[in-house]
Amino acid sequence: MLERAIAAWRLVVGAAVMLLALMMAGGAAMAKKPVMLRFADLPGWETADHALALAAFRRSCRAMLRHDYYWRAAKYGGRPVDWREACEAALKLPEKASRKQARAFFERYFTPVAVNAGRKPQGLFTGYYEPEVRGSLKRGKGYAVPIHARPDDLVRLKPAEAKRLGVAYGRYVKGRARPYFTRAQIDRGALKGRGLEILWLKDPVDKFFMQIQGSGRVRLPDGRVVRLAFAGKTGHPFTGVGKLLIERGIIPREKLSMQSIRRWMARHPKQARKLMWENKSYVFFRIVDLPDARLGAYGAQGVQLTPMASLAVDYRYWPYGAPVWLETTAPRPSGGQGPFRRLMVAQDTGTAIRGVVRGDIFFGFGEKAGALAGRMKAPGFMAVLLPRPLAERITGQVAAPVARTRDEGAQGNQPGAGGKRMNFSAGRRP
Repeated sequence: MLERAIAAWRLVVGAAVMLLALMMAGGAAMAKKPVMLRFADLPGWETADHALALAAFRRSCRAMLRHDYYWRAAKYGGRPVDWREACEAALKLPEKASRKQARAFFERYFTPVAVNAGRKPQGLFTGYYEPEVRGSLKRGKGYAVPIHARPDDLVRLKPAEAKRLGVAYGRYVKGRARPYFTRAQIDRGALKGRGLEILWLKDPVDKFFMQIQGSGRVRLPDGRVVRLAFAGKTGHPFTGVGKLLIERGIIPREKLSMQSIRRWMARHPKQARKLMWENKSYVFFRIVDLPDARLGAYGAQGVQLTPMASLAVDYRYWPYGAPVWLETTAPRPSGGQGPFRRLMVAQDTGTAIRGVVRGDIFFGFGEKAGALAGRMKAPGFMAVLLPRPLAERITGQVAAPVARTRDEGAQGNQPGAGGKRMNFSAGRRP
């Protein structure tokens, strides 16, 4: 009897030890609560240039400090007031801050936190870009593929209706909620005659990939470039055609990329059309006049995206405007893969960007950016920089005090402790 009890006890202890080992190996990713880190825990932090991320963060702050800014609550995002001091300090910095000033700023006002503090790569990081395609403001001469503006009958459904139909957006037909038209229905003319066509493209595949990216540039026959920004989507779930091509044995997983998908579609136009229809989600656009031609279109935060500094995240966990340190591998322009350690800013989201350790890197615009973004898919580590008081509150830990640096003093960078609390109450888009 005693031997059986001892054996049972050993099994319990052994299971507990194994569970503890698994938890340690998985880091805090198994526990949903973030863990506080030090900047010294981020390999490459000291030598990286954070000036581009600071410029992107300042753009986020200009939006966040507006009285009509819509603050979308995130699990680890805190409240608007948590970000005010850092934003006010950032906007006091020189427009073109040095890399020393940028690093000093982030280290003074932020503390890195992570849910995979064990440092084992657990998240997924992909890439996106702003494509440039050929199009016309008028139909004709090979331009027959329409780009649609958002229809006025596309609305957010009531919660009970959305639950019943399985979609958040739809339309009302004789007072009854219905899912909106699918991609196939729209391509077959469901919106014809409503005057929603704002541009015409040559290639339906160009349109498909521009909808996946959520923005684009259209070069007109006279050489002018029209910028398109996201205006809404039908609400149908997104279906990745790459996954379908893998499952059907058409393209091997190890050879899948945006480029390989486009090559297959070009060789099989009829099959490609049917494949695209399997992704029922359909995106609508609006023509925009962007203030800075060097930057991308507006992201979900309402600011222009910065190539190699803007990141799409899952807004349910992390707030727009949060600086994010990434450690992963990324494609190189010369070919192959290389280490990617960079500070970015959460300024966008996407239908497929789901998970607490998930990011989509904005590579910029044009063919070169597209070639890199299309090959970007790798696991990695992600630490989010949160204002120090917020980081302490959500982790339950105390951040080490940071001494004020000489660089900071020379800038006159004083924490904005006082001032009127801003009103972050208005909305931007669904």
